[in-house]
Amino acid sequence: MAVRLPSKLFRLRSFSTTLAIHKDESLKPPQPPRPIDDSTSALDYKRSHRVRPPPLPATDVPRARSAEETVTNILYNTPPPSLQPYKKHVLNCLVQNEPGVLSRVSGILAGRGFNIDSLVVCRTEIRDLSRMCIVLSGQEGVVEQARRQLEDLVPVWAVIDYTDTKTIERELLLVKVSILGPEYLEEQLLGGPSHDPRKPRAEPIPSRHERETAIAHNFERMGHADGFDYQVPPITPSQVLRLKHVHLQSISVLAQQFGGKIVDVSEHSVIVELTGKTSRVEAFLSLLKPFGILEAARTGLMSMPRTPISRAPEDDEAAVDAGSSIDASLLPPG
Repeated sequence: MAVRLPSKLFRLRSFSTTLAIHKDESLKPPQPPRPIDDSTSALDYKRSHRVRPPPLPATDVPRARSAEETVTNILYNTPPPSLQPYKKHVLNCLVQNEPGVLSRVSGILAGRGFNIDSLVVCRTEIRDLSRMCIVLSGQEGVVEQARRQLEDLVPVWAVIDYTDTKTIERELLLVKVSILGPEYLEEQLLGGPSHDPRKPRAEPIPSRHERETAIAHNFERMGHADGFDYQVPPITPSQVLRLKHVHLQSISVLAQQFGGKIVDVSEHSVIVELTGKTSRVEAFLSLLKPFGILEAARTGLMSMPRTPISRAPEDDEAAVDAGSSIDASLLPPG
């Protein structure tokens, strides 16, 4: 006799089997898509997304341009000259203390067309480190390119531009000035390294023919004031001493006004030492020219940045309060 299971029990078993199958499929890793058997799918895609290029020109030979068009094209494509003004730049280079560095640095600046106004090189407190202070004039962009090119050199540690930085600038001047006056300056310059006045040589006695020729020549030039040679009138030894003393005192006072000093005094000249800014040194030289400058030596500009002073907040508040106070004596009456 066959046993007949209830239909409700069969439905429960089939449902549990379906859940188990779905659970096993969810645990499987994702599978790649099935390969496309049709080889024309890529062609169809490219055919539908094709970007048609522009049509080719009728001829590959360019059109011949006229001279007017060529000149206009050159003028249009030529960049205009830079309108940046020329200004003085102070470059401070920290370099390795070894031979050949100065020639390489100056060679780069000369290759870019810079004229070095001042160049000071000296060893620092570090034995293997030297410091260069270079003063030149040029445009901002060109100087910046030269600065970066200098930094690319192997023995150069750093190149700093002190143009827009608050710095202390000093220059040393040694100048030899005559105390005899400008009338004797030419004779002192012809005297040799010591600049002593050259003693006149004993002239030979002219013959009668030479004397007559000189008299006739002077007679022809009597109507022209410019024809006579100016000769310094002879002075006595006492006048020479007074003249030297007056000139020496004037030069000494002028040097004290500029903060300089006399470091050497000789029979006919003095040497003055002055330390200051470049503008101050040039002003001092211009004032010494009437006395007669025999020699002048300048070290060049040396520069060092200032150290900023930090201020406390209460100092700033006190300064603001002091500035905001009103003087009662300046107010009108009433």
